[in-house]
Amino acid sequence: MSDQTYMDSAPGTERPRLVLVKVIGFSLGLALLFTIVANTLPQIEGEAPVDEEVDIGALTMDGFVALGESIFTGKGTCTLCHNNLGRAPDLLALNIVETAQTHMQDPAYEAGATDVESYLRESLLEPSAYVVKGFGKKGSNDTESPMPHVDKPPIQLSRVEIDAVIAYMQAKDGNEVTVPLPDEDVPESDKAEAQALVVTPSAEAPASATTGEEIIRKYGCAACHSVLDTESPVGPPLTGIGAKRSVVQIREGIVTPGVEIAEGFPAGIMPDNLADRMTARELEILVQWLAELK
Repeated sequence: MSDQTYMDSAPGTERPRLVLVKVIGFSLGLALLFTIVANTLPQIEGEAPVDEEVDIGALTMDGFVALGESIFTGKGTCTLCHNNLGRAPDLLALNIVETAQTHMQDPAYEAGATDVESYLRESLLEPSAYVVKGFGKKGSNDTESPMPHVDKPPIQLSRVEIDAVIAYMQAKDGNEVTVPLPDEDVPESDKAEAQALVVTPSAEAPASATTGEEIIRKYGCAACHSVLDTESPVGPPLTGIGAKRSVVQIREGIVTPGVEIAEGFPAGIMPDNLADRMTARELEILVQWLAELK
């Protein structure tokens, strides 16, 4: 008898094989049991989200103010500068109606607003008409505002959206809202844009952007950076950034913007949660797209 034959038939070799067979059999049986139990439980079928059609002309004032708040913190990108970091007046901390009245009484005020509503509208559409002392564009002696015109690219708010923001700024501190609700004369394009911003419980999450240009517009990057067809002095220009920064540095600048501050620009302007608001794919698309700007 050969050594191999002896080893195969040696006492004790059958026991480990038997244990292995039992373990495999037990695992398969357990998996089968779970499958049977799962199939016997009641099955719940979820319904796909359904977009509600919102009649802008039928908005209540509360809904109109809520729309303004969503624009103020979202599409309007107002909180990128108007926060407690000192780049612009902290509008959320101020009673804006009282502040507007004070500004109109300033001897340096020479614009044409006659009441709070017209002053707020003027501030949105012609931000350099009156610049709050200390908040002007660098080197302009407070004669030019760094704030973009909200009715033009990259923000480009519609008439309804601008009215909604004004309504929110008036209402947030308990003041009277003087802006009228949208009427039947509102252009259909304005209604469509505003309707897209109304948040309903059944609304689907915004679709992920698939190109660098889409991401720049979706997250309002052009409000602070010169990029695409817009120019802004708030943050460092992104045109040609790929020739100055590596992919790693560009990614770090988005994920942890406070690590390295561009020379000549104050800290704290870039939102530190920008990367958290993006999908991982959007972040990588943006990084690679910026790296190619040379």
